[in-house]
Amino acid sequence: MVWSKIKESLISVLPIAAIVVVLSLTLAPMEGGAILSFLVGCILVIGGMSLFAIGADAAMIPIGELVGSATTKTRNLTVVIVVSILIGAIITMAEPDLSVLASGLEAHINKWVLIALVAVGVGIFLALSMLRVIFGVSLRLLLLISYGAVFALALVLTLLGKEPFLPLAFDSGGVTTGPMTVPFIIAMGLGVANISGKSGADSGFGFVALASVGPIISVMLLGFFIDVTKIVPSSEVIEGGYFRVFGLTFLDQMKDVAISIGPIAAFFLIFRFTANRNMPIRTFWRIVFGLLYTYFGLVIFMTGAHAGFSEAGRAIGLALGAKYPYALLPLGVLIGFMIVAAEPAVHVLNEQVEKISGGTIKKHRVMLTMMFGVAMSVGLSMLRVLYRFSIWWLLLPGYALAAVFAIFTPRTYTAIAFDSGGVASGPMTATFLLPLATGACVALNGEEGILRFAYGLVAMVAMTPLIVLQVLGSLSALRAKMAERMLKKVPAPPAETPVVPAPSAEIPAAAAEAAASADEIEVIDL
Repeated sequence: MVWSKIKESLISVLPIAAIVVVLSLTLAPMEGGAILSFLVGCILVIGGMSLFAIGADAAMIPIGELVGSATTKTRNLTVVIVVSILIGAIITMAEPDLSVLASGLEAHINKWVLIALVAVGVGIFLALSMLRVIFGVSLRLLLLISYGAVFALALVLTLLGKEPFLPLAFDSGGVTTGPMTVPFIIAMGLGVANISGKSGADSGFGFVALASVGPIISVMLLGFFIDVTKIVPSSEVIEGGYFRVFGLTFLDQMKDVAISIGPIAAFFLIFRFTANRNMPIRTFWRIVFGLLYTYFGLVIFMTGAHAGFSEAGRAIGLALGAKYPYALLPLGVLIGFMIVAAEPAVHVLNEQVEKISGGTIKKHRVMLTMMFGVAMSVGLSMLRVLYRFSIWWLLLPGYALAAVFAIFTPRTYTAIAFDSGGVASGPMTATFLLPLATGACVALNGEEGILRFAYGLVAMVAMTPLIVLQVLGSLSALRAKMAERMLKKVPAPPAETPVVPAPSAEIPAAAAEAAASADEIEVIDL
């Protein structure tokens, strides 16, 4: 198991490493120290991703399933709503990507106000997801209503002259569904679906999709009360030698991840000694050690991503924006295609998709489709950086197309597609792709254009999988129907008639000979 996780992480990260090394030797030269930091970051990301994957299987997924099952068994709607909001808020505040986004805006928006708003948004929509399964409400209907509300608010903000705030609002929905949130929410959804007797992809999935909508709405509401024209995102850069940079980053991540994992671990212990006292001791210790794997894996992963990947992404963006701006488009597509495989939560989702579908939906097919979708989204984001046009021109037709596909695509693929949108925009997007776009935007448009044209990349990464995976589902359904029609057209083979051998002249002769032999035997006996 350990080697398989390491192998999966190597396959995910090495292509990105190769692209960055080639760029550093050709179009975007980096200092020897910067490229060495990136390579050290790659090693840490691979090791951290492997440990995290083991911990997610051993702890996060079982805890989510237990909480979802126990909450649903109560049949008490008040308990369901309160626990869902509480769990949603706790795991959202634990999400490292959200902390990264909020830290970049701390000079203009209080970090904890932004985190609290996003957490409440996730909690409310997680409770809505629980009620959806219990009462059997259609996921498509809720998604259409939710995104209708999102675009209505976006239109009002635009009319009020606060359009630059939209990319940040949509990005907040993407960063909340990362490595901490996704395993827990997916497992919780499956636990609820199994207990409610409505198992299946349409019931078990869709929780991440709805949880991603809450932050968008809550941050848009915040936009009504602040002056967006004064917001200039920034990032804190740790200067010094390798040991200082990686050491301080490691200590910071130990603190941040402890804040992330701590509430979940505390909730599990309370749950264990109150609602689930009969838990086998072996299961209990397996989950405890799984939480430790998750903690150290996430610390190592985030250290490599922050100390190695962020600065490399920004440096490449600055160099390409200054010297080769039109190379941003093809390189953005290539990097987007490769980087989604390095997102830890993507592998968790794909494993669960293959498991819940009984192997009919292969994880490698979902992964490849998501890679094409993210490649498209990064390419479109680079177009925004180059030509400086409103995000409306991409989000409105994109989500409209996703809504149309949701009507005709099989429900299984619709649920998976909307979940995958939040999953694809994880730590690698926040710590590499967003700095890449930020660096290019600074070179081309100055720091004032960061919020308007660089932000929104996370939103694009979260949007395109909704479309491409539903296309995959529609094509799969079409192929199945064509195969069924072909089987109906093929005539059934005629029933085989048993062959009766023709009478032969040898048979009577053989019978006479046998009778004569019998007479002889009788005479001798007498």
